[in-house]
Order: sequence, then C-alpha cells, then structure tokens
Amino acid sequence: MKFNEVVRLLEENGFRIVKEKGSIRYYGKPECPHLIRVDYHGSKEVPTGTCYAILKSAGIKK
Repeated sequence: MKFNEVVRLLEENGFRIVKEKGSIRYYGKPECPHLIRVDYHGSKEVPTGTCYAILKSAGIKK
C-alpha cells in the first residue's frame, strides 16, 4: 500500500489534516480522542508494520 492510499483511506473514514510540519501530517476527527501521525512520502510504499499501526490506531479494518 502506498502513502497516497493510506491517506485516502483515512479521509474516506472522516479524518482530516489537523496539523502539518514538513512531511509529517497529523489527522484527526471529533470521535477519535487522539491524532494519527503519518510521515507522508507520496507514492512510496508504506512498510507493512507502519501501515498496520496507522490503520489500527485509526480504528480502520482492512
């Protein structure tokens, strides 16, 4: 899975960018008590463990 696809999944589930500093983006939504950190690198592949950690913390099942 690529970073673009992870971001698209987050946005489809209601997450929006809360803050951004360089290539690090923080996504959040009102129902989620914590921010989801994504080190955004465009069309590069997300390491498998990182991808699972992002989706798990966001509560997204894939």
